[in-house]
This record gives sequence, structure tokens and C-alpha cells, in this order.
Amino acid sequence: MAFADSVTAAGQLSRRKCLLALPLVGGQLLLPGLAQAGAQIEEPLIDSVRTALSSAVANQAPPIPEFRDTESRLTYLRWLGAMSDRLKKKKPEWQIRKEFLQTVWYESKRAGLDTTLVLGLIQVESNFRKFAVSNVGARGYMQVMPFWTRVIGDGDPGKLFHMQTNLRFGCVILRHYLDRERGDLFMGLGRYNGSRGKSPYPDAVLGASKNWVFAG
Repeated sequence: MAFADSVTAAGQLSRRKCLLALPLVGGQLLLPGLAQAGAQIEEPLIDSVRTALSSAVANQAPPIPEFRDTESRLTYLRWLGAMSDRLKKKKPEWQIRKEFLQTVWYESKRAGLDTTLVLGLIQVESNFRKFAVSNVGARGYMQVMPFWTRVIGDGDPGKLFHMQTNLRFGCVILRHYLDRERGDLFMGLGRYNGSRGKSPYPDAVLGASKNWVFAG
């Protein structure tokens, strides 16, 4: 689903404005700079999801995007430059910023997600802090709950602070929830946060996503 279509669909479902000034999730304010994960629910996984999570734990180096033609590569490089400028205050070091954005691109595309949505979710969940930990124990950029490492048989929650592992887990889990909700972005985002059916969290993510729109 294109980002614009996603925003439209979510707006129709939430029946509210896309971003509240200080949105509430679970009775708490979504304040900038705080880890915001809710309570993702442990549930059975299909084999493809389990395999995707397992392979993320085994990978250590940032993934290298591949492109079908020169124009696709140039589009990626323009996106990388634009997003790098916007992210500079959060991640001043170029190499760290580049590897982070490269991995966001790769894992978003791999999971069939829009990069603007994933960056908006990361902004809300961790404010781009690699070692963020929420009050319920969710970890890293995409605030992944530790039980996910037990689900795939590894059981080491410390691995959720590894960049590619965290971004792979977050994107695969979000894709899994969207599939469970038959593509309903509003409900899928709510499930990711543990606030299914409530509008503040989807509104906050979609509002933050506007900061990462790329015109091309």
C-alpha cells in the first residue's frame, strides 16, 4: 500500500485527525525521547515469519541493498541523501547514519513496508535511540519485546540491541500484524503497540511519518 493511501485508509478508520498534539496510549502521554512500546502479544507464528526472525539473529553486517537498474539505485541514493540530512541531529556520525538508513531501507522493502511508515514508527517508539528500553522491557529502535527471541528459540534479549536484528524483527513483526489484520494499517499499528482498536498510537505514527516523506 502506498504511503498516501495508507494515511487515507487510517484516517477513515480512526475518524480522527492524524496527529494529536500530545497523544495518549494506555493512559500515558507519548512524549518525545521516551521509549513508547506497549504490550505486543506473544502468539503462534507461521514458518516464514519464524525463518525471517531466525536469519536476522545470524546476520551481523548491515545488509547491502541490490537494485534492478541504474535508475532504482539513483532513487535510493537520493533518498539516502535526503533522509541523512533530516536525521543528522539524531545521528551526527555519517557512517552510523548511513548504515542505519541503509538497513531501514533494506528491511522495509524486504517486508513490503513503506520506509516513511517504518521511520515514523521508529521516531515514535524510540526517537532513534539504539539502546532504548521501555517500562515493559521492549528494546531498541523498534521497541521489540524480549519474548520474540524466545519464540525463535534463541532467548537472548540482548541481541535486540543489534541494529539489523532489531530492524528485521520490527519490520517482520509489523508485517505479520498487518497480515493478521488483512492490511488494515490502523489495526495493525495498534496491534504492534498493544493498543489495538485505539487511535492515539496509529495517529502518532502516521503523523511522525510525515517527517520522512520522500518526493523523489
